[in-house]
Amino acid sequence: MITRIWHGKTKKSDSQKYREYVIEVGISDYKSINGNLGAQIWQRDEGDITHIFTVSWWTDYDSIKSFAGEDFEKAKYYEEDKKYLTEFEPNVVHYETFDFR
Repeated sequence: MITRIWHGKTKKSDSQKYREYVIEVGISDYKSINGNLGAQIWQRDEGDITHIFTVSWWTDYDSIKSFAGEDFEKAKYYEEDKKYLTEFEPNVVHYETFDFR
């Protein structure tokens, strides 16, 4: 299993609307891909900024490429992200994941 983590920053005042947008568009996009095993949103306030992380689990790198394209380490952004994000990080991180539940 592979874990993919994306990080973005938004104004705290926009965090609820942005989170709803991420669920509606980003998480829905993840879940539409064969090989996606689920996703979560992690959120943390730091002063006037809110950090948003999407954490998703995938069967393998090929399934991630089906979502993100061949350059799968590059962050994928959506049209409305321009409205909310304070910066655009170029990459995401991936981790091989071993689950012992």
